[in-house]
Amino acid sequence: MTTERKTARRRRAGRSRPSGSTDLPNPMRPTDPKVSDVPSRYLSGGLVDTSGGPWRRAWRQLWHEPAARCSLVVVVVLVVVSVAAPLLARLGGWRPDEFDESAIDPYLGGMPRGSFGGMSADHWLGVEPATGRDLFARVVYGAQVSLMIAFAATAIVVVVGTAAGITAGYFGGRVDSVLSRLMDLTMSFPSLIFMIAMMSVAQDVNRVALMTGVIGLFGWPGIARIVRGETLSLRHREYVDAARVGGSTAPRILAREVLPNVSGPVIAYTTLLVPGMISTEAALSFLGVGVRPPTSSWGQMISQAVVYYDTDPMFFVIPSVFLFLAVLAFTVLGDALRDILDPRGGRS
Repeated sequence: MTTERKTARRRRAGRSRPSGSTDLPNPMRPTDPKVSDVPSRYLSGGLVDTSGGPWRRAWRQLWHEPAARCSLVVVVVLVVVSVAAPLLARLGGWRPDEFDESAIDPYLGGMPRGSFGGMSADHWLGVEPATGRDLFARVVYGAQVSLMIAFAATAIVVVVGTAAGITAGYFGGRVDSVLSRLMDLTMSFPSLIFMIAMMSVAQDVNRVALMTGVIGLFGWPGIARIVRGETLSLRHREYVDAARVGGSTAPRILAREVLPNVSGPVIAYTTLLVPGMISTEAALSFLGVGVRPPTSSWGQMISQAVVYYDTDPMFFVIPSVFLFLAVLAFTVLGDALRDILDPRGGRS
């Protein structure tokens, strides 16, 4: 009887399965040995290639976004212009502090000769009213000054803020209390008023170095708070406890276990810091307490152009457009990097 039941069961199984069919492996099953034969673009839904390391995937996601791609191109162009400012000014044929009296009309109050602010083959972006200085040379040197101050101040903010945040978050206790109160104290200062006061009092000093230090002095608490919060969530993870039990010192744990895991939010926040630094430098120069002539600055040029905005609008428009593009490009790029490297922070 048992043999007959087994035979009947085999017959039913044979009728339910088509003849000649075999068990096909699931190509999407992670444990299947054939998964390596499936292209990674299909595994990710056909949108983004997920092959490679995390930084390569982040780069592909960034390049996949049109707005981020355009902003990255603008940022690269501005950086190249600022680095190659002496070469570009030499190609233009004029130094930023060189006067061209033939390009202005003394009978019209020193207004540029020709249309669009005196644009010509000799002066590609026109000239400055009353002085005849070449706008192209002043704009490219202004980019060099603005970006140099912004990058240097951002570097100070990131280094000090990351060190303070990672120390407060890892050690906790009294160290966390002291550093947190210092952050609150620094953030409570009216930073812009304090910057104006310091820049007004200090006269015979290097204005670029002073602006870099003053701007960086008040910017570090923001990133310190972010790094502190990330470190608090990481200090009791398994790999940190394993390194601690294995005899690693605190500096080694911070450098090899904690810091690499907070690098994503730090990089995203760093990119978002740059446009604020550019705007702060331009604001201080616009108010007359930043860099001073003959050093060029976009904010300084806009301040000088306010008097001529109705008679020579190009003198006002050109530095304003460069400042607008720089702030916009860094902001869009920073938003895209934050969404990729720190999605939880971007959603919040």
